[in-house]
Amino acid sequence: MKRALALALALTAGTATAQTCGGSVSDFIAGVSEEAAARGISAETSRQFFQGSGIDQSVLRADRAQGVFQKDFISFSRALISQNRIDNGRIYGDRFDSTFDRIEAEFGIPRGVLLAFWAFETDFGQVQGNFNTRNALLTLAHDCRRPELFRPQLIAAIELFDRGEFDPTTTTGAWAGEIGQVQMLPQDIIDHGMDGDGDGRVDLKGSSPDALMSGANVLSSLGWRPNEPWLQEIRVPSDLDWSITGLNKKRPVSEWADLGITAREGALGPSDLEAAILLPLGRNGPAFLAYPNFDVYFEWNKSLVYVTTAAYFGTRLMGAPVYDAGNPSAALTGEEIKALQTKLEARGFDVGGIDGILGAKTRAAVQTEQQRLGLPADAWPTKDLLNAL
Repeated sequence: MKRALALALALTAGTATAQTCGGSVSDFIAGVSEEAAARGISAETSRQFFQGSGIDQSVLRADRAQGVFQKDFISFSRALISQNRIDNGRIYGDRFDSTFDRIEAEFGIPRGVLLAFWAFETDFGQVQGNFNTRNALLTLAHDCRRPELFRPQLIAAIELFDRGEFDPTTTTGAWAGEIGQVQMLPQDIIDHGMDGDGDGRVDLKGSSPDALMSGANVLSSLGWRPNEPWLQEIRVPSDLDWSITGLNKKRPVSEWADLGITAREGALGPSDLEAAILLPLGRNGPAFLAYPNFDVYFEWNKSLVYVTTAAYFGTRLMGAPVYDAGNPSAALTGEEIKALQTKLEARGFDVGGIDGILGAKTRAAVQTEQQRLGLPADAWPTKDLLNAL
């Protein structure tokens, strides 16, 4: 489903002459082995690592077929957040209570945050993926769509193998090369893997405490601010200037309160904390205040709908009510979003590609055009906007 944990931590390639992607697989492997050698890994180790390896076409198919992210927030969240997952969240929260207490004490990360990721990534460790990790990383590094993201992870896997912590023939995980219960990439395991159960080793597949502590360590490294909120449902006045909403338009909570923003339940966060108003389906749908910690979610996954759903599920697992869905305008289809993106791109906007996904760049462009056309600038595209363009 996702690229996941800290692809942003990708290393810079060390061998400028190495084939960066595509072409002969054997030549590509030779270049990767040369780069690994620059990191002190022997040619024999690389030879053993790649012995029997190959390109996995099913990985490429999975990479190209991520249409699930074309769903809107309400559809996506209702698909992912089942009563069974909520019930299991409570069960696993109690089962590993001491681990979550330790995470909260050491990192200041509430248990709901890790429980939500754990649920979405592997259903609490029950479904960790059956793709051969070495072949998945080789496939995505060789593919020329995102080699700068996956090539460093392939070399990190060789390093784990050199340490005796990775079996290239038997290690399995997600199609994008993530391993374990919270789906971590090899470089993250090297940099942030933690022994949570005290047995002297890091086992992200078999040990839930190891996986949870390691995941918390990654979030901390990405900038999680201890003991601060991340997302909160709010009530928004109907006469708010919608052009001031959006994740790129932050202001202190005290200013939002002065504009009539209230918490749907409880109180708003600290008055001096910067926050932005997130309207996943526009002014007539759910409304949230996104705090600085919400930004950290985008280092875990780049999809706005996934990030919003994961952050919201974390609040649910901490006791928040089901969001007020409101009565938003109908969502555009994937093909209509592509048509919209094409029109926006023709007007000079960077929408992040014509992919039918309503991401942050497309929403920002939509809001700008809504302002220009005199429409409510809530960043939610409608057929009226599409027709007006």
